[in-house]
Order: sequence, then structure tokens, then C-alpha cells
Amino acid sequence: MSSPVSSSASSRNILRRFGRNRRGSAAVEFALVAPVFFALLFAIIETAIVFFAGQVLETVTQDSARLIMTGQAQTAAYTQAQFKTNVCGRIGVLFDCLNGIFIDVQSYPGFASVAINSQIDGAKNFVNNMKYCPGNAGDIVVVRLFYQWPLFVTGLGYNIANLNGSKRLLSATAAFRNEPFLANPSPC
Repeated sequence: MSSPVSSSASSRNILRRFGRNRRGSAAVEFALVAPVFFALLFAIIETAIVFFAGQVLETVTQDSARLIMTGQAQTAAYTQAQFKTNVCGRIGVLFDCLNGIFIDVQSYPGFASVAINSQIDGAKNFVNNMKYCPGNAGDIVVVRLFYQWPLFVTGLGYNIANLNGSKRLLSATAAFRNEPFLANPSPC
């Protein structure tokens, strides 16, 4: 049977040898740093994708708004559904267009009367009060597109959601004066 003094000396030797052994230190350090590294990496990737999707939505808004600005939508008597079909034809595969894109087109007699409201209420819900009024020649028109982008990295402590359900409302706006064109007056 070993004495208590020799067993404490052997435990100190074991601890000393364990402290000098560096074979597993890289694995331990990686295990400590990896969760933070991957959380940061995924947050950067998700932010980049959200910014890219926002830019795609801006480009589609500008391109689609030209149909209204030049009077093509009014001359063809587009409904909101037909205008949305045209928008969805330009948007590609990044969005679920038929179920996810919301289009608001409103006309005003002058720039001073333009009123843009937030589409997010106090409880962080999306307010769907979309209208379609492309206006007549010379009217001021504001075209807005909205998409509720799903977020995935919010559970890791990084949250850029501005809607309930871990979603970010992407919006794009085009404001312009309609060009002179010959068409039947818009019934707005």
C-alpha cells in the first residue's frame, strides 16, 4: 500500500506531465474558438445575402417602374396581378415571387402630397395594405416592392430581423413623374 505522501507526489507528477504535454492543445483551442468563429462567419454570409437580395429587389423595382412611368402599363390596362406577373418575370430565382412579393403603386398630384407609411406595425407585423394606382400622364407615382426575407442565424445571437418570425422586411422604392402618354385615364 502506498503512503499518502507518495500518492500526492505521484499526482503532482501526473499533473506536471499533463501541463507540459502539448499534443492536444490545438484541438482544445479550436473547440473553444470554433463556435464563435462559425457564428461570425454565418452572420457575415447571411448579412451579405440580405444586402444582395435588397439590391436585386431595388433593380427589379426600377426596371418595373419604367412600365408605369412610360405609360405602357396604363395603355395595356394592367391590373395589379398583371403588373405583379411582369415583376415576377424579372426577379429570377432568389425570391418566392408569387407568394412573397407585395407591390404597392400609388399616384399623387404633386411631390408635396406624397406620404409614405411604414409597413411594420408596433408589434413587428407586416401591414399589407397594398394598392395599385399607376396614375395618369404627369402624375407623381411611388412604386414600392416588399419581401419578407427569412433569417437563419438569428438564434446565434446575431439578429437583424425587423419582423416577427425571424424575418427581415426588404423594401425597394421608385418615385417619379409619369411621362406624357396617350392612354385612358386611370380609375384611381
